[in-house]
Amino acid sequence: MESLKELYKIGPGPSSSHTMGPQRAARIFNEKNPNAASFRAHLYGSLAATGKGHLTDYIIIKTLAPKNVEIVWEPEIVKEFHTNGMKLVALDEAGNVMDEWTVFSVGGGSLAEEGKRGQSSASVYPHDNIEDIIEWCRENHKNFVDYVKEFDDEDIMDYLREIRLAMRKSLDDGLKATDIIPGKLKLARKARTFYRQYKVNKQLSSMIYAYALAVSEQNASGFEIVTAPTCGSAGVLPAVLFTLQDYYGFDDEAIEEGLAVAGLIGISVKKNASVSGAEVGCQGEVGVACAMAAAATAFIKGAALRKIEYAAEIGLEHHLGMTCDPAYGYVQIPCIERNAMGAQRALDAANYALLSDGVHHVKFDQIVKIMDETGRDMMDKYKETAQGGIALLYEESDEFGGNEE
Repeated sequence: MESLKELYKIGPGPSSSHTMGPQRAARIFNEKNPNAASFRAHLYGSLAATGKGHLTDYIIIKTLAPKNVEIVWEPEIVKEFHTNGMKLVALDEAGNVMDEWTVFSVGGGSLAEEGKRGQSSASVYPHDNIEDIIEWCRENHKNFVDYVKEFDDEDIMDYLREIRLAMRKSLDDGLKATDIIPGKLKLARKARTFYRQYKVNKQLSSMIYAYALAVSEQNASGFEIVTAPTCGSAGVLPAVLFTLQDYYGFDDEAIEEGLAVAGLIGISVKKNASVSGAEVGCQGEVGVACAMAAAATAFIKGAALRKIEYAAEIGLEHHLGMTCDPAYGYVQIPCIERNAMGAQRALDAANYALLSDGVHHVKFDQIVKIMDETGRDMMDKYKETAQGGIALLYEESDEFGGNEE
C-alpha cells in the first residue's frame, strides 16, 4: 500500500476526482509541454457528465493559464479503465498536435494511466489489507500507529500534523462563513446556525453536525480542504476528530494518531477497491470516511486492534449501496448533509464496537470487497453522472431549488 500522503491531500474543493485530479494532471502536462501555444482537454464519462458542477473546466483553464484552453465535453465516451477519463492535448501555433496524454482521475485526487492503476506512487507498506496488518501488530506487540511509524515515511507524523492544521482551518473558516454556496441551487450555509445551537444546548450531536457542515460547505464553495478520503466526504473525519478534541478534551497528539489509524483504513480501501464515487457510488466516499472516522474514534478511546477493525467494518457495512447522485453535479445536495450523517454514524459505530466483546463474523476486508462488487454492479446513473436518484429530481423540475435542502 502507498503512503498516507497519497490519501490525505490538501487542495481545492469541491471534488477530488473532478477538481484536484484534473488540476494535478493539467499541471504535469503543462510542465511537460512548456512551449505549447494552447491546449485542448477532452473530458469523458462521469468527468464530463458532472464536470461543470464540479468546476472541472474552471480548474483546468486556471491551471493552464494564460494559454488558451478548449474544453471538449464527451460524456457519452466511457473508457473501460475508469469513467473519469481525460485526454490533454498540446498544440503549436498552427494548431498542430505536439503531444497528448490520456489519464484517469481515480479518486482522492490520484491519477492513473490505463493499465497502471495503483502504480502512481511507490508502495511503502508490506501488507495490503487490515487483517495482515493486525497479524503483524500482534506478532510484534504493536498498535496501528506503531505500524504507520514503522513503515511510512520518516516524517509521516509531521505530515499528519500539517493535515490536522489544514482540517482545523477549514472547519474554523466554515463556522464563520455566511455567504451563499456558489451554484444555481443558491444554498445558504448552515454550519454557523448549528454551532450557535450547540452553544445553547451543549449537545454532542449539535457540535458534530456543525463541524461536518462547516468543512463540507467550505468544500462545496471551492475552498481548501483535505481529502479524507475524497473532497466530497471531507467533512466526516475532521468533524469526528475535532468533536473528540473539543467535547471530550483529547489533545493534538491523539488527533494526529487518529489520523494515522484512519489513514490505514482509507489507504487499504484505495488499494483493494475504490474511493471514487464515479466507480462505486457514495459508499466509497462517505461510507469509507465513516469507516475511517469510526476506527480513529475507537483507537483514541483506547480500543484494542479487533474492536478498531470492527468499528471500521460497521461504518462501511451500513453505507453499502449508497448512491452518488448530486443535484446538477454540485457537491451540495445530498452531499453536505450526508457528511453530517456519516460523522454521527461514525461515532455510533465506534461506541457500538467498544460496548461489544469485539467478536464479529464479517471482517472489514470482506466488506471492502463487497462494497467494491456492489459499486461495480450499480447502474451508471447512480454513480456521479447526475442522471438518477436525487439528481433526477432537479433535472425534471426546478421547484426543488432554493435555500432549503
